[in-house]
Amino acid sequence: MNLLYGILELVICFSGILVMDKLFGRWGLYTWMALAVVFANIQVSKQIDFMGISTSLGNVVFASTYLTTDILNEKYSEKSSRNAVKIAAGALIAYIIFAQITQIFIPNSYDVVDPSMKTLFSMSVRITASSGIMFLISNWCDVIIYQKLKQKTGGKYMWFRNNVSTIICNCTENFIFTYLAFLGTFSFAYCCEIALTASVVEVLIAACDTPFLYLAKKFNGKSGILIENDDDEIFAESENSRRVNA
Repeated sequence: MNLLYGILELVICFSGILVMDKLFGRWGLYTWMALAVVFANIQVSKQIDFMGISTSLGNVVFASTYLTTDILNEKYSEKSSRNAVKIAAGALIAYIIFAQITQIFIPNSYDVVDPSMKTLFSMSVRITASSGIMFLISNWCDVIIYQKLKQKTGGKYMWFRNNVSTIICNCTENFIFTYLAFLGTFSFAYCCEIALTASVVEVLIAACDTPFLYLAKKFNGKSGILIENDDDEIFAESENSRRVNA
C-alpha cells in the first residue's frame, strides 16, 4: 500500500506545483518552497517500509523543491531559483524556533495534543538542523549545476540537466543528512539502509518530475493569473523600461 500512497503523493505534489505556478506565478513557487521544506521535516521523522525496505518519509515533498527551483530557472531566472532557496531556508529557521517555543507552554487540563506534539518536535532540533544545512547546500548546488548544464547545452536537453542536477544533489544530500540526523539514534547499518533506499526512490522521483517540468515550461506566459501588479511594481517596471529606452 505504501507504494500506491507514494505514487498518489507524487502526483498530488508535482501537480500542486504546477497549480501554484499557474495561479500565483513565481510567488506561488516561493510559497511552495517554504511549505515543502517545513512539511518534509515533519514527515521525515516517520519511518516506513517501502517495497520491503525501511526508509524515512518526506522524500517526495523534499524532492519537489528541486523541481520547483528548476521551473523557476527555466521560466523566470537563475536569481529567482536562488531566491526560492533563501526563502525556504528562512521558513525552516522559523519552523525550528516555533517548534521549540510550542513546547515551552504549559498545557491546561483540557489539552489532549501536548504529548504528541512533544514527541513530534522532540527530534526537531537535530533533524531540522541537519536538514536545513543539507537543504541549503544541496538546493544551492542544484541551481548552480542546472544553470551550468543549461549553458553548456545551449538551452537544449532540458530533461538531461533536470535529472543530472537533481540526482547528484539529492542522492548526496540523502546520505549526509541521514548520518547527521539519525546516526546514534539508529544503527549505522540502518542509517545506510535508509539513505540507500531514499536515494533509489529519489532517482525514480527525478525521472517522474521531468514531464511536470515540460508541462510547466509549456505554460510559459500563462502563469500567475491571480496575482495583481501593485503600484510599486508597475512603477518599477515603468522606470526600468524608461532607463533602457533612454
